[in-house]
Amino acid sequence: MVTGNTFGVSNRIASFGTHLTLRGRNKNARVRTVFKIAFILLGPVWLLGQPESVKELSEGSQSVRDFSGYTWKMKKMYPGQGVKEGLHQLPPEDIETLVWNPARVPGDVYTDLWKAGVIEDPYFGRNSAKAQWVMYDEWWYAYQFSVRDDLSGKVVRIGFDAVDYACDVWLNGHFLGRHEGAFSPFSFDVTEYIRSSKETLASRNMLMVKLDPPPQVNARVAGKKAPWFGDYWRDLVPFGIWQPVRMVTTGTCRITDLFLKPAINQDGSVTVSFELEVENTTDFAKEMRVIASVQGKNFESELLGLEFSQVLKPGKQLIKKELRIPEARLWWPWDLGEPNLYLAKVALKDGEEQHDFKEETFGIREVTMAWNPGFEPGVDVSFPRTTLINGKRYFIRSACWGGPPDIFFGRTSVDEYRKLIRMAKEANMNNIRIFGWHPPEIREFYDICDEMGITVWQDVVPLGTGNLPNDEAFLDGIIDEAVQVIKARRNHPSLIMIEGGEEMFLRSADALFTRNFLEKLGHTLQQYVNLPYVPDSPLTCETSQKAGYKPKEAVHALKYFYSMGHALMEDWYGKLDYPIVPELAITSVPNVESLKKFIPEEELWPPGLSWGYHWADLDFLRMQHWDTFGDEKTGSLEEFVNATQDAQGTIFQLSVEHFRRAKPRTSGIALCHLITYWPDMKWGIIDNYQVAKRSYDFVKTAYQPLLVNLQFDKRRWKNNEAFKGELWIVNDLYESFEDCLLDVRITDDEDHELFRNELAVESIAPDSSRKIAVIEETILGSVSQYFHVYLALKDQSGTELSLNRYELLIGDQETASVR
Repeated sequence: MVTGNTFGVSNRIASFGTHLTLRGRNKNARVRTVFKIAFILLGPVWLLGQPESVKELSEGSQSVRDFSGYTWKMKKMYPGQGVKEGLHQLPPEDIETLVWNPARVPGDVYTDLWKAGVIEDPYFGRNSAKAQWVMYDEWWYAYQFSVRDDLSGKVVRIGFDAVDYACDVWLNGHFLGRHEGAFSPFSFDVTEYIRSSKETLASRNMLMVKLDPPPQVNARVAGKKAPWFGDYWRDLVPFGIWQPVRMVTTGTCRITDLFLKPAINQDGSVTVSFELEVENTTDFAKEMRVIASVQGKNFESELLGLEFSQVLKPGKQLIKKELRIPEARLWWPWDLGEPNLYLAKVALKDGEEQHDFKEETFGIREVTMAWNPGFEPGVDVSFPRTTLINGKRYFIRSACWGGPPDIFFGRTSVDEYRKLIRMAKEANMNNIRIFGWHPPEIREFYDICDEMGITVWQDVVPLGTGNLPNDEAFLDGIIDEAVQVIKARRNHPSLIMIEGGEEMFLRSADALFTRNFLEKLGHTLQQYVNLPYVPDSPLTCETSQKAGYKPKEAVHALKYFYSMGHALMEDWYGKLDYPIVPELAITSVPNVESLKKFIPEEELWPPGLSWGYHWADLDFLRMQHWDTFGDEKTGSLEEFVNATQDAQGTIFQLSVEHFRRAKPRTSGIALCHLITYWPDMKWGIIDNYQVAKRSYDFVKTAYQPLLVNLQFDKRRWKNNEAFKGELWIVNDLYESFEDCLLDVRITDDEDHELFRNELAVESIAPDSSRKIAVIEETILGSVSQYFHVYLALKDQSGTELSLNRYELLIGDQETASVR
């Protein structure tokens, strides 16, 4: 077994004025207690210490055995056949499961079958259509393990972080229970059934999990399973044991939840409320010592601790205590400051007997909302959409996540998560949005966002349909699932805003029913976490307004794509005026080398049927090319692929800059998407093989925190026209820049310089957007097809602060608009 993480706080009692001599890295360190303590029962003992000067309290209090790995076995059975055949009663000493297919947990059924050679790679070509039979059977997963520890006086539980979607569980032939819901953790007390012995056969245990065939109607499992359809997935409903399974051994009193609630005080100190849910599994009350500490995790700090005695009644109960951090470091998004994190540890002890231990990482940050100027509350909008982090206005530069990295979870890894989130940060994003066609993410996703200073804007559970059954028990089940999801993630400072649904009203047959449900969901969630909540996105459709929402709530900027050919890009985005943009979408094709990994060679060029199977909208792509370049770019595979990515990048860049110039009237943008969860021809700017498309660099430019940019009304200009544009600087940083220079250069399609000028920029204010100059020059007479505008903002020393580039066309704008 793996022993729990070390925890330490000196357990001495000290009175006011005395000193504690602490051992550790600084053996001479001496600290003073904060409060006078007469008796433990009168209140907590507050302790200060050094990080390595504490007595270890985890040893013997908790042991965790992670069942993750390629050590599971799987077997197919027809629905209902497994129990009839007695699979759940296989003797734990037996070796019958050795001949079952190998399997991995965490993972999924399809990936296990692919790796076992049962099905072909469902990502390649049209193979997924041939694997549909998999989702009409039940699948049995078996895990055999030995326990040789002395478990007397201990409580043993087997816990599942999440299973998609429904399962029954047995241990050693004993039925433990059933669970439904892909996101909620669940566990079973197996103390009575676990086999422990020093003898080999007597120590053997058999854990058996039966996965039901996955659901086939999303409305019946809405909020409890991610939708498996839409315009970037095909055919197969994912299912499997997609998060870890563990065996946890504790004393008879255990910690079931730890919530850290920081409150920033006016004097700069912070009061952290420990909300500790504990369970006494015995039938009688027990007096326990609770010992807790807080210390900086990614920075050096003093160790603060508290200790108190608590009588625990049988069953579960909530304990609340407060700890004050005198000079706390706040958690900030990366572009506003440092993402400072703290580590809290709590242990339960009964005399010398240690019962349980838990630790949580948390950050200290305050999220509030403000109304967007220019939109009238109650008339234009219903909700404030400007986010303030620790009192500072925060413009959201985001992308919809589009994950997990693979819809079949067995194909992904934490390393891929880290790489993709790092790529988001390197593209100057400060936020990732998880919307309701995708599942709430694994713990490591939020851990990485916490560490990197990336905020998360999240639909708590996937609600992509507005046609829920009007059944109270069913709706309560969705809310219960959402509560479990938010409780598991609420300590993460990166989580800054939550939503209920995703385009629910667009498909809702009953607007008032949908509104009432989403408002009840939000009211319930905000009892567990103090974060801003919006019921649905975008809330501006006809059904939303019937429900009472206002016409300018938000926009899903998708019309350019779904109405492709009806407007030029600049005529479309130039008319959009909303306080926030939760989705801004356009498509492209992955790189050629990536295409070769999932498109059969004979279908690569000209595009074969597998292109359409992977959602290539070829007519739309050609129209995007014509709008962007005045040419469909179909001369070769390489030309076509590069053009799709450059067109996607151009449309993203120009529309993002349009919205950023509007700050503070507009307060955030989320591109749709950063990634998509299988190899397709759709929204992502990073493909399924973690390779950035060319459009990634366009986004990286448009999302520079300090952005020099050019506003123009059209992309096509006649040779005899004067080129007109406005020079703008947008600054999302809380830093001013003085005495800067802006170099403006215009070249033709052969890179001959047509115009150059250097402008003085005396001052750039923090958190600002300002027009600084106008260009109007008749210089295009010799240009053949394209011309380019280059912008370089520099400081006094010549260091480049922001760079930008535009490609514009020679042509007739009026003719192009009606073509």
